[in-house]
Amino acid sequence: MVKLVIKKGDEAQFLYETTVDTSVDDALSEVCAIYNGRLKVQRLCAEIEDLAQHGITLPPNMQGLTDEQVTELKLRDEWAEKCVPQGGVRQNEDKVGRRNGQAPTQQMADVLNKTCKEAKDLISKKKVQSNDPVVLKTVTEALDILRGAVTIVYPMGLPPHDNIKMEFENNEDLSGTQASLDVIDEQNASLWFSGKEMQRGRPLKDFVGRNEKTKVIAKLQKKGQGCPSREPVVSEEEQKQMMAYYYKKQEEMKKLDKDAEDAYLDSDWADTQALKRNFHGLKDIKWGPR
Repeated sequence: MVKLVIKKGDEAQFLYETTVDTSVDDALSEVCAIYNGRLKVQRLCAEIEDLAQHGITLPPNMQGLTDEQVTELKLRDEWAEKCVPQGGVRQNEDKVGRRNGQAPTQQMADVLNKTCKEAKDLISKKKVQSNDPVVLKTVTEALDILRGAVTIVYPMGLPPHDNIKMEFENNEDLSGTQASLDVIDEQNASLWFSGKEMQRGRPLKDFVGRNEKTKVIAKLQKKGQGCPSREPVVSEEEQKQMMAYYYKKQEEMKKLDKDAEDAYLDSDWADTQALKRNFHGLKDIKWGPR
């Protein structure tokens, strides 16, 4: 199985494993699905952590309003009574004004936060260093455990306008957000290896060779952005080691220079008492045994 370290920009995202006979189209389709799936998990974790902290999302017409404005406009959140967390409510006002402030109990909040950590670990970038590939099943598993945790804490479900519910139902609206710029559509994606774009309709072996034990770096990006930047000659870790080595050598040279500057003090011409001893006939006196 050939391994592709998928990078976006200069940062490694995940390790993808396939065969050299796989077509670029199939590989690109699966890589995009994994990449976008990881983004969905990250978005969900951010929202669920807010859910654990401040409760469900307010209706769009109530978000950002103060209590006085809500009272004045005679607005009412009918979902607050329907979507009650398991075990009761813990009041924690959302200063941003997106959520209703009726958070789940600390025990239920811990369930949500712990599950978010587990989901993040499943798709973590650190898995690249441990040589652990990420597959679509891994992303699906992360989504499933998040969905299960939310169902446990909110057995009555979430409001239809809550981002978490929309994400689970694939109805999320990312227009006008930074997240929309991060998502890469399969039809608008390209894979690059060694400064060359992998052309669709051809197998991976035309670009990475026929050796199934190969491990290469492939860069994912949107079409029309040109050739991605090349990989640095030395890695970040090697660069740190080199800097530490040259700093150590520099300190050693400084010490040697200082010692050389002070060495003249032992010379005869630098002795300030030499003339005085010469007048008194005390020059070159050798002391012998008594």
